[in-house]
Amino acid sequence: MNRIATLFRNNLKQYMILFALLAIIIAFQVLTKGVLLKPMNVSNLIFQNAYVVILAVGMLLCILTGGNIDLSVGSVVALVGACAGTMIITWGWNPHLSILLCLLIGIAIGVWQGFWIAYARIPAFIVTLSGMLVFRGLTLIVLGGLTLAPFPKAYLAYSTGFLPDLFPNAHLFGVRNTTALLIGIVTAVIFAILQVTGYMARKRKGYSLDPFWTVLVKIGVISPAIIWLFYTLASYRGIPVVLITVGIILIAYGFFTSSTVMGRHLYAMGGNEKAARLSGVKTNRLLFMAYVNMAFLAAVAGIVFAARLNSASPQAGQSFELDAIGACFIGGASAYGGVGTVGGTLIGAMIMGVLNNGMSIMGISSNVQQVVKGLVLLGAVAFDVLSKREISFDLFGRFRRRSTKVEETEKLGHGV
Repeated sequence: MNRIATLFRNNLKQYMILFALLAIIIAFQVLTKGVLLKPMNVSNLIFQNAYVVILAVGMLLCILTGGNIDLSVGSVVALVGACAGTMIITWGWNPHLSILLCLLIGIAIGVWQGFWIAYARIPAFIVTLSGMLVFRGLTLIVLGGLTLAPFPKAYLAYSTGFLPDLFPNAHLFGVRNTTALLIGIVTAVIFAILQVTGYMARKRKGYSLDPFWTVLVKIGVISPAIIWLFYTLASYRGIPVVLITVGIILIAYGFFTSSTVMGRHLYAMGGNEKAARLSGVKTNRLLFMAYVNMAFLAAVAGIVFAARLNSASPQAGQSFELDAIGACFIGGASAYGGVGTVGGTLIGAMIMGVLNNGMSIMGISSNVQQVVKGLVLLGAVAFDVLSKREISFDLFGRFRRRSTKVEETEKLGHGV
């Protein structure tokens, strides 16, 4: 029992956000009388929140460098959408070429901001606040204050389409799209295999590990959840194409942050930039790459969001930076940098998405929704800050705070 209690306390933040997500889903499922988890609404949740996940992953890398944030991402989303609309709708350019050019524009924006932040050492808050104003103004100039619509089907297919069913007459388990269900089953099996093999590899290397049953519990919870998600999608129209895009980003950046040297350097830089630099980490280059990457992912989100709206609007991207920042902090990223995971960020984005969707279904006004999201964000950051001050709760809910000096005094008193 003591071992379980210790394990729970060591992973309190990780478990808390997962429990919070489950509690929010159950609450809104009851309050909306089952509408929240209907197949059509689950599909809508993916479409509505894909851009938040994409932006949040990029924002996580910025936050890891030392608690820095990018305030310009909403304006970059709008500018990229405006460029896509001008190229494709006004000028009639090839959609695929236009998408490539929009991604290059995003990278160029990242190079511009990354230079001032990493090498000129102007605070990221100032540079990205300037970018928020500049890129919003450029959006208005490009569009002339007008909305461009509609986009051709070749462009919309990247964000609003569905993967075709390879077995249209199979109807396995009564679903409409058998291919989606099979992909879900394969994905759950692969996840289970990777969890077991990863645990065994870390054990061979002599790492300090949690008990193996924790891996089995994780598999027992997440694998059925994956199968349920794809079963629900298969019961509607299948797998949205944008889910594939988001999945690739999550897998790629999850691997980058956890299994590469540069990823480890990001965490080291966020923990103590001076110590990391003295240890040979090229901190300026890491900071530069974090903001180039953020602008690139903002460009991807801009393409996805413009296709979702089927228009290029000068008002697009309003407050997107707040959703991305909120998803990171709610998902366990530290306000001080050096702490956070891609998986936690995904959970944070899901919490934001379920809150938005659930309250919209209930007819709650957008003003109240902003209040709720603000309080949730404050609670997440407060939890992080208080945990840094050695505040904890035991299994019986008793509040406990012990300073280091008090602990040292007690040790001296007992002759330790």
